[in-house]
Amino acid sequence: MSLRMSTLFVRTLRDDPADAEVPSHRLLIRGGYIRRIAPGVYSWLPLGMAVLRNVERVVREEMDGIGAQEVHFPALIPREIFEASGRWAAYGDGLFRLHDRKNADYLLAPTHEELFTLLVKSELSSYKDFPLSLYQIQTKYRDEARPRAGILRGREFIMKDSYSFDLTDEGLAASYKAHRDAYERIFTRLGFDYRIVFAVSGAMGGSASEEFLAPTPVGEDTFVQCTNCDYAANTEAVEIAVPLPMTATEHPAQLVLDTPDTPTIATLVDRLNSIDDLPRPAAGQFSAADTLKNVVLKTRMPGTDKWQLLVVGVPGDREVDLKRLSGQFEPVEVAQAEPADFATAPGLVKGYIGPQILADLEIRYLVDPTVTNGSAWVTGANVAGKHAAFVVRGRDFTPDGEIGAVEIRDGDRCSRCGSPLQISNGIELGHVFQLGRKYAEVFGLTALGPDGKPVTITMGSYGVGVTRAVAAVAEQTLDERGLCWPREIAPADVHIVPAHKNDTVIFAEAERITAELEVLGVRVLLDDRKASPGVKFADSELLGVPTILIIGRGLADGVVELRDRRTGDRRDVPVADAVAEVLAEVRTPR
Repeated sequence: MSLRMSTLFVRTLRDDPADAEVPSHRLLIRGGYIRRIAPGVYSWLPLGMAVLRNVERVVREEMDGIGAQEVHFPALIPREIFEASGRWAAYGDGLFRLHDRKNADYLLAPTHEELFTLLVKSELSSYKDFPLSLYQIQTKYRDEARPRAGILRGREFIMKDSYSFDLTDEGLAASYKAHRDAYERIFTRLGFDYRIVFAVSGAMGGSASEEFLAPTPVGEDTFVQCTNCDYAANTEAVEIAVPLPMTATEHPAQLVLDTPDTPTIATLVDRLNSIDDLPRPAAGQFSAADTLKNVVLKTRMPGTDKWQLLVVGVPGDREVDLKRLSGQFEPVEVAQAEPADFATAPGLVKGYIGPQILADLEIRYLVDPTVTNGSAWVTGANVAGKHAAFVVRGRDFTPDGEIGAVEIRDGDRCSRCGSPLQISNGIELGHVFQLGRKYAEVFGLTALGPDGKPVTITMGSYGVGVTRAVAAVAEQTLDERGLCWPREIAPADVHIVPAHKNDTVIFAEAERITAELEVLGVRVLLDDRKASPGVKFADSELLGVPTILIIGRGLADGVVELRDRRTGDRRDVPVADAVAEVLAEVRTPR
């Protein structure tokens, strides 16, 4: 079937939309693929739908290929189902909540673990029914606080979510690998340059968790790659090399120092280096890395109003990464403490906080792993104008635990091989989790084993952002002239451009070639508008169909021009060979 620009429901724009934040957003609007309705809410026009359906087709083919079966759940879910799993409260403000005419509570589903679990529970009961994998491609709703970047982060979006159900952990590992392998095939077919990185499970729960990321400067996710080995991780899950533990007895006794007017790390370091009789570190002078910064935060369980103070200790030359912390605490909310919060704990002296008294104040204290056991620090003495030197972990304070809290930097060392790490930005394309038995236990999903005894089913969860994939692949493949779709998902295989406003011979040849290609199953976009060649050329580059066939003045000499939208290569071919040449382009793997 061919598409004709004269009747196609599309209007291309010459100017960038005012609200476009990233190149893919700008070009998808200008090319007439999508239109904005509200923040994070978009309509899909025919060209956009063609690309979207092609992405869905690839996803379906690969999911079907591993034996997963497609289902479809409602987006509208009664409150009690999410309340049973605890996520009515856990999602907090992220849920769209509503009442029906009888004042019953409902939500628009952000995800469907509960319904998948309940469906399998209602239908299957024997070990003979497992393993099983189910999936759906369906619209999700999340009340994003800051929807941005067009369809990269929307409030309404299409997602493929699938779930595996197994009797044993070994079965779960096999299902996880099958999905992971399928995802590699999906993202390769969609034309992505992607990375597989370790991730945190967050509100999803479970154990093993990996993300598929498309590296791009506009990506919201930050990840690290080792410059030597194959280690890669989301910065929320990354583990960096840390110093070896020390022996507490190596250090002098704790020493309280007069340090007036030193509420910052910089002022403290200057003061330390001015104290003549203070023993110096091995480097000869004190630096921020010798100090222990104690950052006061607060946490709140979802669905509650009560905040609890939390102090996190990091080396003074590092910043606390609140996003990294939030990912590890999810669904618990984490925020910076405010003056009113300090008023609830008068023992905290702002600017001079040390870990020595936090246990007595019953304030939870976590440290970054770089604050190793037996290490000595200069930190607050919990008295205004005073700090303490040689404060040793394991001797003078014992944290309640460790958590990766520091902002990762280029050059941090790989925890596996010690080589430098490199930071990049990426777009999350997919995420795979080994959920385990979290939801099965909540909803009582069991099966009778071969011995007649009930076995709790273990689950895996696997998601692909379908609408996001459209924007992400556009982001990775576009150029200064417009979109540049991989052939697998392009809205057409070839864009035929009669380079004239009304030359009947040129238009007749365009119609002939279109008809022959259509019979051969080639998807054609024919620009049969009575528009100038310049307008048609600009639109052909903007719309991004991978092959462009131009029929113009060369027709008088028996040639037409074939262009590769991706590389910019162009060549003349005999008009008699045009159909065969286009067919060869379309069927050549890339």
